[in-house]
Amino acid sequence: MSSASATGAPPGWTRIGRVAAPVVVGLVGLAVWQFLVSVVEVSPYLLPGPAEIAEEWRANADAIREAFWITGTNAFIGLVGGTLVGVGLAAIASSARWAEGMLAPVVAGLAVVPIVALAPVLNSMYGADSEYGRRVIAGIAAFVPVYVNSVRGLHQTTALHRDLMRAYAASPGQRFRTLTLPSAAPYVLTGIRVASSLAVISALVAEYFGGPRGGLGSFISTSAATSAYARAWAYVAAAIVLGLVAYVVTALLERLVQRLLPTGALT
Repeated sequence: MSSASATGAPPGWTRIGRVAAPVVVGLVGLAVWQFLVSVVEVSPYLLPGPAEIAEEWRANADAIREAFWITGTNAFIGLVGGTLVGVGLAAIASSARWAEGMLAPVVAGLAVVPIVALAPVLNSMYGADSEYGRRVIAGIAAFVPVYVNSVRGLHQTTALHRDLMRAYAASPGQRFRTLTLPSAAPYVLTGIRVASSLAVISALVAEYFGGPRGGLGSFISTSAATSAYARAWAYVAAAIVLGLVAYVVTALLERLVQRLLPTGALT
């Protein structure tokens, strides 16, 4: 029995509720925020009001749009690169125990490397006018969850499943298409969805530590340093929108791929 049937609510109302609930919470949060600024009179340097931030967004719309594009491009390139490397190495690791043993400490080391330590080094290596350092950082951040989830997904097929496919005289391509791919795909897609947010965060934070002064992170630090707090929050809001866009796009991609996958995999 579905959750909608269990609660007695029609499916349409359930979908509306899923959308309406976060919207209502967000509106209530904005109202409380505005109340604190207007009535309680919280200092602007502590918490600028939503109206001030919206005004700064309108006044700097062109700069925000350009910075959004720069940071988004760096995050996207890092995500794609990290995903390709992560899936490729996961395929090698899943097929050879010795390769998985060699890669495990490397991945563990990359997982704990702090961005604040790595960003200045890479930005200095690639030069003050290059975006490559930020893209590498985003790629490293994306690589770890994609690799870990891909390895786990590729290990989902059991020896019994593989023996059964051989008994059916299935070719390697058929085994991959009907068994390995459907079993591993949900894990890989989950890794990509997690990696999308990490790529955005990493690309954003890397902009605080040198390199071209054009992304959202650069404008956040510059605005805060000049006491333009409402403007800094406007760029923060744009960064939040960028993270949400990345998450929603990868979530939709996950749904699309799952619909296209063959449904007759062994379980």
